Amino acid sequence: MDSVNLMILKCLQENARMSNSEIGRRVGMSSPAVSERIKKMEDAEIIESYTTLISPFKLGYQLKAIITLRAFMGMLKPFLEKVKTYDEVVNCYRITGNENIVMEVVLKNQKHLETFIDQLITYGETKTQIVLSHVVKHSEIKSTN
Repeated sequence: MDSVNLMILKCLQENARMSNSEIGRRVGMSSPAVSERIKKMEDAEIIESYTTLISPFKLGYQLKAIITLRAFMGMLKPFLEKVKTYDEVVNCYRITGNENIVMEVVLKNQKHLETFIDQLITYGETKTQIVLSHVVKHSEIKSTN
């Protein structure tokens, strides 16, 4: 990973829709050269995907919560399959420690939260924290060099 690729990644993290010609202007390369470098980083899976971030609040979700789950004996694997079907789950991680899972979820209201937790408790013990605000949101990944 050279410094030019890192600059290209910085541009894409700033705005994934930035044109190759604009990236090229910023890094001092031609648009085709930028395109080739991006293609190589995609092929190497350095760039995993491009996505659109949507405001859940603009779509009617009033709550964001972090829910941890400590799976009951024999329920972790079934839960790992089931969690993929929940529309409420924005992110889900398998973690170390007393809990097995941490999820970021969006919910329409308190009743929706209650209903969702009722589904989860068949798989394990839950703990829920309501998110008040973002402190760091979608921070770019910086070079370790």
